[in-house]
Amino acid sequence: MEEHMLPCMNKQLFGVECPGCGTQRAIAFLLEGEFYEAFKIFPAIYTLGLFFILLSLHLLDKKRNYAKLVIASSILNGAVILIAYFIKIYFNTVTN
Repeated sequence: MEEHMLPCMNKQLFGVECPGCGTQRAIAFLLEGEFYEAFKIFPAIYTLGLFFILLSLHLLDKKRNYAKLVIASSILNGAVILIAYFIKIYFNTVTN
């Protein structure tokens, strides 16, 4: 499966990982049942899953209003992505 993954263009062009780096590998780990490895590679994988579940509910279930939950989960997801990205950058610069 890994030979079919798309490369990160940001990393190829600029030599720096983007905030979304690791998403494909994290999904692959989830499909293999490696839940902790998926979290280590991309910590926002679970908040991303929550976001897509809530977005699907919002689009499919018109009787209830999920808009506030979708917005809250997208803000949470963005925060987790950015915090994990800055932690990854910090520890990569400290160790190098």
